[in-house]
Amino acid sequence: MAKSRQHKHEKRGEAADRPPVLPLGVMIGALVTFIAQLCYALPMFWSYMRGNTAARADLTPISALLLNIALILLGWFRYRDLRAEIAAHRRDASRARSLALTDALTGALNRRSLMPELDARLEQARNTGRAVAFLMVDIDRFKQVNDLNGHRAGDAVLVEVVSRIRALLPDHACIARLGGDEFACVLDYDSDAPGALEEVCARLVVAASRPIAVAGGSICVTLSLGIASSLDIAKCKAPGSAALLHMADMAMYHAKKHGRDRFHWYTPEMESELQRRSALENGIRRGIAQGEFVPYYEQQVDLETGRLTGFEMLARWQNPELGLITPDAFIPVAEEMNVIAELSETVIAQALRDAREWDRELILSVNISPVQIRDPWFAHRLVKLLAAANFPGERLEIEISEGCLREDMALVRSMITSLKNQGVRVSLDDFGNSYASMSELRALPFDRVKIDRGFIAQLTCQEESEAAVHAISAIAQGFDLPVTVEGVESGPVRNLLRKMGRFKGQGYYYGRPEPAERVRARLRSEARLVVNEPPRTERDATKAERDNPNTAWRP
Repeated sequence: MAKSRQHKHEKRGEAADRPPVLPLGVMIGALVTFIAQLCYALPMFWSYMRGNTAARADLTPISALLLNIALILLGWFRYRDLRAEIAAHRRDASRARSLALTDALTGALNRRSLMPELDARLEQARNTGRAVAFLMVDIDRFKQVNDLNGHRAGDAVLVEVVSRIRALLPDHACIARLGGDEFACVLDYDSDAPGALEEVCARLVVAASRPIAVAGGSICVTLSLGIASSLDIAKCKAPGSAALLHMADMAMYHAKKHGRDRFHWYTPEMESELQRRSALENGIRRGIAQGEFVPYYEQQVDLETGRLTGFEMLARWQNPELGLITPDAFIPVAEEMNVIAELSETVIAQALRDAREWDRELILSVNISPVQIRDPWFAHRLVKLLAAANFPGERLEIEISEGCLREDMALVRSMITSLKNQGVRVSLDDFGNSYASMSELRALPFDRVKIDRGFIAQLTCQEESEAAVHAISAIAQGFDLPVTVEGVESGPVRNLLRKMGRFKGQGYYYGRPEPAERVRARLRSEARLVVNEPPRTERDATKAERDNPNTAWRP
């Protein structure tokens, strides 16, 4: 049916492009009649002029001659107008075809026209024995360019990048804009000498990284390229051009994953990695919905007295098929999926309910993702969780990594201040990774610093690590901040830390992270469990916020 409509539409278009035959025929017929009438009327007119009375009586031929002249003029004007209309129609049709097949901004082909071109080149390659390379090109962090400089500047960057790519590609290559900041290049290459193609890709990466002059300033961008060859199509499940695009897309994301500003060839292993990633993402979404993410707890101990002072909550995934999964495997993926807030808050809510039964002297420490730090409503939701669990803010310690200080400092300061107004303690995690400056440490009201476990792990075998711990401890003392050390894995490390100062420590020397049931059993044996009030409902939590204005936090 669709093909029939398209065929009729094409036939109408062809008819519209034909010369105007009817006006031309009328004009030619009138001209022939005019000549015949002229031959008949001219002698009569001559007789009339000489005074022939019979000719004077019959003026019909002369009237017919004048009528033919009028028809000739009418036919000519109509023919001229129709020719002008047809020429305008042809120009409009050509422009419409151009708009349908090319990108209006950059002049490159679009996705619709790329696929037939790619199919044709693949067919030609099969006949000639050469190979076709498909390059997937993406501008790194282009959204940031638009956000910081505006869409007009972003468009200028796109145009310039396409111009630089086109200048470096061979004459037989074609370039298409697939959408946004994503482009594709198709070119033939010698499969026995892939180095020439790699050289072209390397030059593209270098050329794109040069500053682009925009509106009196300059913008720097980089490219990530994925390369797929027609020789690998047989290894992919999708047919023909779709397979090539799919493989190049995987290679391009592999380049992004490994640092951007580079190119990568497609390998079959990327397909398996993509399938594992897809399965992991689906599992995370299902796990959040089914409550498979649970809190585990690592002991925090006063190194001098050996007394238990609290626990750090660590998320674990109880996958029904894979067993217990550590956060290193799912936290980065959850952050990229933008579900880390939902996952984290679900586990925090359970941890607050668990910790409500502990001795009131025990502190619950919770690590916060940088993604949550960027959320202006995070502190508000955390206060609601505290109210719903009937858990005092004074017993909660939020750990913020040094890397978060690279975010919006005003937002970080506002969030920390809001939490501290509720009694929540805030510690600077992984201190010593060189992100935090002294001015930032002074400006932000932290309650504690935690020394990165990388320094502690090498403490007994590297003097540099011992010197770093001494230096960090001295800085913390200068700001009157207590210190927690991570990674206490052995007795010698603990003993050395005892000599260096007063620390709170955690690590496998004191035990591995445990589920809530084992922590509860441990505390029961030490008579450090208490009975708390039942948790409040959401309505109670909202009423508590209304009664106490300090609980409401506004960004």
